[in-house]
Amino acid sequence: MMKLLGPSVTVALLAYAIYSWGTFIYHNAIVFGFLRTNPLSTHVQQEDIVYIPDTVHCEDLHYHGPSKTLFTACEDHPETRFQWYPPLTNFNDSSILKTYHGSLHVIDPETKKSQRLEVENFNGRPFITHGIEVLTDPEQPNAVYIYAVNHLPNPEPVIAIHPPPADVPKARSQIEVFHHVLGTSTARHLRSIWHPLIRTPNDLIATSPTSLYVTNDHFYRDHGAMRFLEDMYANAKWTDVIYLQFALEAPSTPAETDALAGVTAHVALDKFHNANGLGHGRYEDEVAIASAASGVLSIGQLPSGSTSKSNMITVLNRIEFDSTIDNPSYFSDPYAGTADGVDHSGFVVAGLGKAHTLAETSKKTEAKDPVMVWFAKAIKQEDGGVIWEKRLLFEDDGSRIRSASAAVLVAIDPEKEGGQRKAWLFVTGFVSSSVVAVKVDL
Repeated sequence: MMKLLGPSVTVALLAYAIYSWGTFIYHNAIVFGFLRTNPLSTHVQQEDIVYIPDTVHCEDLHYHGPSKTLFTACEDHPETRFQWYPPLTNFNDSSILKTYHGSLHVIDPETKKSQRLEVENFNGRPFITHGIEVLTDPEQPNAVYIYAVNHLPNPEPVIAIHPPPADVPKARSQIEVFHHVLGTSTARHLRSIWHPLIRTPNDLIATSPTSLYVTNDHFYRDHGAMRFLEDMYANAKWTDVIYLQFALEAPSTPAETDALAGVTAHVALDKFHNANGLGHGRYEDEVAIASAASGVLSIGQLPSGSTSKSNMITVLNRIEFDSTIDNPSYFSDPYAGTADGVDHSGFVVAGLGKAHTLAETSKKTEAKDPVMVWFAKAIKQEDGGVIWEKRLLFEDDGSRIRSASAAVLVAIDPEKEGGQRKAWLFVTGFVSSSVVAVKVDL
């Protein structure tokens, strides 16, 4: 074949192959941290870092602007993640869930104090926390809906078979819906949501009280060669984003089908590599989707309600980072144009500095997972286009915070900082011992 092509064509093909694979290998080496031999730590004055008590293993974090409040869902007990946590393929012992349950937390960004919400109508059921979403109740502005991923074990009659059937997943993850009146110490569980298309849910956004988008972050649910390939190979576009519609209260049906009652679903975005974090963007119809293992944040557009009934997501742009990334958040600068006259709005994403060690460290209660938190700001060009200016906001070698899966910025009034533009950066991780607040320059 090479003879037929001729020497010049053969050389060109080989050069293209070397360039393509070389670029891919180098990109992976950067994103997974193979080239970071000595992770760095941002210098922070002692008074500019706060460790928030009672925030153990909180994977996601949301800032609710109207109430100026942070919401999160935490595992609470430091051992649970290492015994049962499907996203890390930890399936060691689900019996721990009979003793320890996760919970919803509200954090005051001013006092840096966390309050656990007492959940009504949940009856002590297992709650294995992951991504969450917070939506203002349009009919009750002083209240919010909270949507949270719950990684339950598959029903016991199935997984009790030894060995369990190979085609039966160990987890049967679902989404919990809560209602919380702001300023109170309780939340009420409204219902659970499940559908066969919800396979490996990670994060979610709500477009109304009865509609959600949710990511499936993996096709292969258990550890092994294929899951490794799925993470490492950017063209393994085997994950998707699902659009769900549901009733707020499930009809009275047998317990095992309550979560499915009144739920419809379809694929809103497919052929995506490691669809992970999901967040709102600059506009009402903009969504940010994180490909964690690629270190790529895709900027997508949701359909207009008046022009489409498909609810499909269209990807328009992408931002590449030099580490893995997770749940994105968008910081809308409330003091834009004041003090320094600059709008400091932009996307915030958190990730791992040495993700290639996660397969090993995720099984150990005592380990370090270095973190990197990025900020991306849109810079408009003369031709009407946009380029993304990226910078590192914070990094740590894993000593002050172990793992980072979400981060949000809360602006500080410039008058309190002598006219300087600063913010509190709240960072949390799936195996972090606490949420950390760090004062940063914007």
